[in-house]
Order: sequence, then structure tokens, then C-alpha cells
Amino acid sequence: MAVGELPFPSMPPIKGVRLATAGAAIKRTGRDDVLLFALPEYGTVAGVFTQNAFCAAPVLICRQHLAAASGRFLIINAGNANACTGEQGKRDALSVCQAVAEQADSNPQQVLPFSTGVIGEPLPVSKITAVVPQLFADLKEDHWLGAARAIMTTDTRPKGATRQVTIDGQMITVNGIAKGSGMINPNMATLLSFIATDAGVEQRLLQAIIAEAANLSFNRITIDGDTSTNDSCMLLASGASGVRVSDRSSEAYRQLQQAVNEVCSELARAVVADGEGATKFVTLDVKGGGNGDECLQVAYAVAHSPLIKTALFASDPNWGRIVAAIGYAGVPELDPSLVQVHLNEVQIVTDGERASDYTEAQGQAVMQGEHITIRIDLGRGQAEEVLWTTDLSYEYVRINADYRT
Repeated sequence: MAVGELPFPSMPPIKGVRLATAGAAIKRTGRDDVLLFALPEYGTVAGVFTQNAFCAAPVLICRQHLAAASGRFLIINAGNANACTGEQGKRDALSVCQAVAEQADSNPQQVLPFSTGVIGEPLPVSKITAVVPQLFADLKEDHWLGAARAIMTTDTRPKGATRQVTIDGQMITVNGIAKGSGMINPNMATLLSFIATDAGVEQRLLQAIIAEAANLSFNRITIDGDTSTNDSCMLLASGASGVRVSDRSSEAYRQLQQAVNEVCSELARAVVADGEGATKFVTLDVKGGGNGDECLQVAYAVAHSPLIKTALFASDPNWGRIVAAIGYAGVPELDPSLVQVHLNEVQIVTDGERASDYTEAQGQAVMQGEHITIRIDLGRGQAEEVLWTTDLSYEYVRINADYRT
């Protein structure tokens, strides 16, 4: 179940970024579940990761390798998270890195591992390493759809986004793929996402670009309030176009940042639209806060409320649940008499009370739609923040009750 139709876009190849997929039968047979990225020696990689204290072994190894060397190869498996697996999990992740490095005649520290799937199960290292030669044999620049499919778990469809921008007279491409459907919550946001460009960007600047982009996109979505152990959002720059972005104050940097922001935002919204069991795509637009944190507090309170999420699923305009969540969000000295609330363009709360001209039929008409915007004005400042979330359906319960079986 997913909201709307989101066909995978036509994604141009990115010079210097090669991809390959293979089926290792990690969780089930008959599908590709391992993905390899390969960059040229002059390529750079940066990323942001989960803030969960129980972060998975591949996240720990990936951070270590990024700090020690320039990443050239990314190996990703679906079906097993390699999380809560202790020292053995780290050794297993390193074994996969070693297999990739040996095939490429490279340094294992130039290999970055990623995993997604069931937590607490040993990583089937031999299954993954067995397909490494096949992956290297199949590397090509135009395999983005296959790559997006290979990293899916409970996703119902592959997710991709692309942008092109002209920098210094040269067309630069930014492609991105993501997996994510459940266990979605900011800090950084629960998913795996890989964005790549053919621009040349030094690692320090690349890190700044992906940090901003993730904060404005993947850190603004939530499905169920659960932050995963394996979140990773990576930005790869091949440099193969010959265009260099080296000055943070330059127009080239601004253009590249905007393109990456747009790709990440589109991917983040695609994750929400494919939320486990989702039937509604909900935009929470909270303005009038004294600062951004106040707006986010309120947005998270509304987005995480099971009562609101189930009302959304039922198409029930139970606006009392919304104002209750605003009230317990923790905004200091909030004055309810200044609060305004809209469902799409229908005002349901005026100055802290039910709008005099609001009718249940108006609210019901809005809630019947697949796309709903809840607009909240706190009336205490100029700050504004936007989050994206979903409803909570019977299907969400079924998916997660059956996840390990």
C-alpha cells in the first residue's frame, strides 16, 4: 500500500559512478539484494548517519573508514541489518570490506559497508562475498533502477530522483536513490540513501552539502517515530565531469547545494508516500513559532500522535486531537488564544476555539483526500518548519507483525 503513483524517473548515467547488483539470497531468493558503487580514485564521499546509540556495525565501520581514507567503493546489502551483533558484527562487516578490496586491489579502508533489514541476526558474510566477483564484472553507469530495487526491504516501489544544473557552462547531474518505508523518524531519518554527482568536490565541502540537504529533507519526515540503527545518507562526487566546486561562497556551490537539496527532498517525500500501510500523505506546516525548535516540537507532537494518525486513516476530522497535541508539545507559555489551525484551506480553529463557520462536512471533505496539509499558526513569532508524515493503518500493523516471518 502506498499513496499515489510515483514512477521511477529516467535517470541519466553519471560519469565516473558505476553500479552493479546481485542476488545473494540473504532473506529470500529471486531478487537482487546486494549493491556495489565504484568511484574513481579522485572521487570523494561524505555522509550523515543514525544517532541511535545502538548503531549497527556497518555504521561504525563506515565512520571509521571515512575518517581514515577516501571512500571508493560502497557495498550495501538488504535483508540483514548487522545490528546488535557485537564484535562479531564488526568483524563480519570488515570481512565484506576485505573481499571488495581484494577484488579491486584496493585498501579495505576505501570500502564503506551498509546493511538494512532484520536487527540482531548474524550477517551471512559468505553469501555476500560470494557475489563480489559478479558485482565487479557487471559495473556500469546506467544501473540506477536496479540499484534502487536492490536495497528495498518493506518498500513497495523503488525511489529515485534526479536533477541537472549548468555550472561554468558544463551540465552537472545529481542522481539519488533511497530505501525506507517504516522505522522512519528524524535523527537523521531512518533509511538508506545514496546521492551521486559528477562534479568534483573536496570531502569537507561535500560533508557540508549533504548535512544541509539531509537536515532539510530526511530530518523532516516521520512515519512511526522510530529511529533505526542503520540510517545512512551518503553523497558521492566522482569529479569525472571536470567541473570543480571548491569555494563555499561561489555560485557553483549554491547551484550544487540546491540540486542536492531538491533530490533529497524528493526522495524524502517518496519515502513518506511509501510509508508502511500509508493511505495518506500529510504535510505539517507549523509557523508562528518563537524559533524553529518550537515549530518542530509541535509538528512532531502532531505527527507522532497515534490518535491523530488513526483519525487520518479513518478520514475523521477529529480536530480536538490536533489541538490536544499542540497543547502537550511542550512549547513554553503557549497562549492557546493565539493559535490558528487549518485542514488544507479550511480553518477549523480560530484564536484557540472552533472556527464559527467550520462544519464537519468541510473537514470530512478534506480528510477524504490522499494529500492533506495541517497548517498550524502558534501566533508567537516568525519561525516556520515543515514535516511530512502519514496515517496509521491496519496494514502498518500487519506488515510489522509479520516482518520477521
